[in-house]
Amino acid sequence: MARRILVALVLALLISGAAVYVIGRKMTSSHPVVQTPIQYVAAAHSIDPGEILKREDLTIVNWPRTNPVSGAFVKIDDVVGRVVLYPLPAGQPVMDQELAAAGTGLGVTGRIPAGMRAIALRSDEVIGVAGFLMPATHVDVLVTYRPDPSADPITATVLQDAEVLAVGHELQPDPSGKPANVDVITLLLKPQDAEKAVLAAAQGTIHFVLRNGRDNSPTDPVPVSLAQLSNSLPAAKRGGTAAPVRRIFAPQPKPWVVETLLGSKRSTDSFTN
Repeated sequence: MARRILVALVLALLISGAAVYVIGRKMTSSHPVVQTPIQYVAAAHSIDPGEILKREDLTIVNWPRTNPVSGAFVKIDDVVGRVVLYPLPAGQPVMDQELAAAGTGLGVTGRIPAGMRAIALRSDEVIGVAGFLMPATHVDVLVTYRPDPSADPITATVLQDAEVLAVGHELQPDPSGKPANVDVITLLLKPQDAEKAVLAAAQGTIHFVLRNGRDNSPTDPVPVSLAQLSNSLPAAKRGGTAAPVRRIFAPQPKPWVVETLLGSKRSTDSFTN
């Protein structure tokens, strides 16, 4: 009898132990493992382009480990002293491509991304979209020149969708949106496009054509010549009035005058060709 009771107790302990083990496994699997977040360096407040990052401009934020940010920093010391290229919103991780290379300094050089060049071009204030060119706007660059000294002038598009880096000495748009009337524009170009701009400036007059910043589609414009402006259609068909014809007459030849002296008698005779 005692033996049966002992066997029953052992079986009860085994069954209860197995039940506790199974329930424990289920409870563990129903609660996912909490992953610790990644800590990234972020802007403590909104930062404008051209500013040098200081320690008080930066903070550490927690970021989900399941959504890592490529190019972000984990140490503030790696960011301090770098120049900001693009606006940095508060609370967002700072990425390497948003900053100038370490040691590039201030001013325009610190805002030139790797592989790009900055070139200043001169144009008339009125031609330059009446002063409405501002930093960060996009333009097409045109040139008017004579392909041959005796040929009519033509206008051709040299560059498309070029970003304006600076207007005069200003790297930032006016906070009130007031346009700046200057005649020197600094563009951000690829090296090959910079060569085209220099060659175009040496050939004739440069013009800037303002374009929508969201319009990045290239076109295939055809150069326009003076002959295309003054097409061969009669003036009446173009809706205008024909200009009066001016007659040009050949000048009359000057006569030859011969003076003859016979003693005290003098005579004059005229001859023409």
